[in-house]
Amino acid sequence: MILSALGFATMTACVKLVGLRGIPILEIVAARALVSLIISYADVRRKKISPWGHHKKLLATRGLVGSLALVCVYYAVTTLPLAEATILQYLHPIFTALLALLFLNEKVRRSTLLCIVLSLAGLLIMVRPSFLFGASMSLPALSVAAALAGAFGSALAYVIVRQLSQTEDSSVIIFYFPLITLPVAVMMLGDGFVMPDGPALALLLLVGLSTQFGQVFLTKALRAEEAGRATAYSYVQVLFSMIFGWLLFSELPTWWTLAGGALIVAGALANVLGKR
Repeated sequence: MILSALGFATMTACVKLVGLRGIPILEIVAARALVSLIISYADVRRKKISPWGHHKKLLATRGLVGSLALVCVYYAVTTLPLAEATILQYLHPIFTALLALLFLNEKVRRSTLLCIVLSLAGLLIMVRPSFLFGASMSLPALSVAAALAGAFGSALAYVIVRQLSQTEDSSVIIFYFPLITLPVAVMMLGDGFVMPDGPALALLLLVGLSTQFGQVFLTKALRAEEAGRATAYSYVQVLFSMIFGWLLFSELPTWWTLAGGALIVAGALANVLGKR
């Protein structure tokens, strides 16, 4: 899971870098999907298994949910400091708990309630909305909304992946994500394509490769271990993102970000430890 976190942190840094070179978000999503689709299909062929799986509708749903969440995440990454964008993604335990309550009739544990309280407090501290702090928001409202939408989509995708992992090969699950994402991104992009130069093309390729790296280890971790235990190690991605933000973009997290981020991560870890 730590290797997965490093892969995804590298991916977000590359997304931000290529976004600064004028490449549209949807084009970045499409490029990532194209690279992942080629690698995923080769992996399926290597295993000599059918790429279509057993539960096609659920696999396609996972791909669609993931593609829409990805657009939101990439928008947040390109419009927010890297550390803040990454930390906001770790609000997904809140959405996971709500989804489990609504659709799986699972009871909300005390640890989950603690997670919700800490995460919401951390969100308020990071964003500092004007109606509470009496000043302008510290982060753009649209970017924060996109990050929250991405966190919700990630939570839904994790739930679906966990269910699919019981019957589907990990390579098939991974294959469906770019299979659905690529046509969705191309249709949404329309005539907004921008021809990338050499450095931008290299970054787009690296986005796809680092994503595939992270996705492979994420799926294997979720297949080998309970989702809660596996994802506990993913929070090191916040540290990786802070390092990349500092080295590549001269971004230093504010004390508000550190305090709010600490509460969000603490809440997520409390939820994981409570389940154990």
